[in-house]
Amino acid sequence: MQLARIIGTVTATVKHRSLERAKLVVVQPLMADRQSPDGDPQLAIDLVSAGAGDVVVMSSDGRLLRDTLGSDTTPARWSLIGLVDDLPTARHPR
Repeated sequence: MQLARIIGTVTATVKHRSLERAKLVVVQPLMADRQSPDGDPQLAIDLVSAGAGDVVVMSSDGRLLRDTLGSDTTPARWSLIGLVDDLPTARHPR
């Protein structure tokens, strides 16, 4: 699992059959500081109704995605499995 920020949506006129009813979004994976990018943006299946700018938890659990989409041949890799409401800051003892 990894935190990411929604940076856009995807419109496709032709999709793999397993993705016909799926909402596709572009996410930017985030580093541990929850601000810095961690690699290139990725395409993900939105299972949590996230919106642009939302911080989400994404997973590359293939079995979850195959079961959710009802397809053993889906080309999708990432799925959004949670919305992050608040990002607490780490507090260090003095």
